Amino acid sequence: MTAAPARPRLVGLSRSDFAGRLTDAIDVYVTAMGYPRSTARQRRSLWLEHSYRPGWRAVGWVDERNRLGGIGYGYWGGPGQWWFEEVRRGLRARRGDPDGVGADWLTDYFELTELHVHPRTQGAGIGEALLRALARDAGRSRMLLSTPEYGPEPPGRAWRLYRRAGFRDVLREHLFTGDPRPFAVLGRELPLAPPAPAATYPGHDPA
Repeated sequence: MTAAPARPRLVGLSRSDFAGRLTDAIDVYVTAMGYPRSTARQRRSLWLEHSYRPGWRAVGWVDERNRLGGIGYGYWGGPGQWWFEEVRRGLRARRGDPDGVGADWLTDYFELTELHVHPRTQGAGIGEALLRALARDAGRSRMLLSTPEYGPEPPGRAWRLYRRAGFRDVLREHLFTGDPRPFAVLGRELPLAPPAPAATYPGHDPA
């Protein structure tokens, strides 16, 4: 009996799976973000360290040849972590709090640390599939993330995805230590609302 051909699919990644696919995962990250290849060396140890943090979860999207086309992971955020302290610094420095978001966001949250789709597979709804898989079993009441600001350009795919999923502003134009680019910190309560009835994976939305 001939086995059915493999299909593109979403897969959960254990820590050992993640380590085994780390080279491909960082290649997706570097390619999607347009970073120099030297970035890969800097990220390997950091990503492996992240995989031992409380609440860590990772998911991937593989094609019919079992090649990784998308990667997402995150963990429970809290005091003492670099990202937590950087965002808390930004919130404390901000004058006023017209939206009432404040530091309450930095409690009981899952940090969406990385979410990237390789350019060859972008535009097929894979990013949203990865996001929803991580949010579904996040184990926290909120999800937070940071993403580069888009400046005078129209919002890109990542921004359209996060807005479509209901993420709102927590902190804008924030400068993380060691990075000259301004970032937005976005957040939303969990669980995510169900996708629109027409949404199916992959291919439901060109963003």
